[in-house]
Amino acid sequence: MRIISGKYKSIYIPNNKNIKARPTTSTAKEALFNILENRVLISELDVLDLFSGTGSIAFEFISRGAQSVVCVDKQVNSVKFINLNAKKLSMNIKTVKANAWKFIEKTKENSYDLIFADPPYNLENINQIPLLIFEKRILKKNGWLIMEHGKDVNFEETSNFIERRTYSSVNFSFFKLNSEK
Repeated sequence: MRIISGKYKSIYIPNNKNIKARPTTSTAKEALFNILENRVLISELDVLDLFSGTGSIAFEFISRGAQSVVCVDKQVNSVKFINLNAKKLSMNIKTVKANAWKFIEKTKENSYDLIFADPPYNLENINQIPLLIFEKRILKKNGWLIMEHGKDVNFEETSNFIERRTYSSVNFSFFKLNSEK
């Protein structure tokens, strides 16, 4: 996996075959960050990366200047991999080995400016993730939630939904707290 832009631009982090994850494609990741750079000041963000997998999104946020990133994944190999590479590159990334649902339940209100969630595309109850995040109020005012998902998932009727973008098999749904359609 390659970091696309920022302080660590072009740094290549080799994939770990022990991680069961579907990393976001480079094309989709670049498109995502182009969208974000036109909507938020990344350097002011405290980010939560749920279902972190390889940490690709977290590394990109830090490279582009995010204040901090918390990565949550239930796989010990993912947490170790992210920790190892964050330490090598002196990145401000905290990892938590936890079930994402339980982590959301226990997180205090107004903790994050942006939450990126990339659950397995076939995750049961995937549509409940935004609802739980908004119910628990873990986003700060005007915070963003971005869900990566497969083509068969539709969040258009979910509160705070803004838009959906598709890049081949990768779909991003954007939500903004306190926003109207």
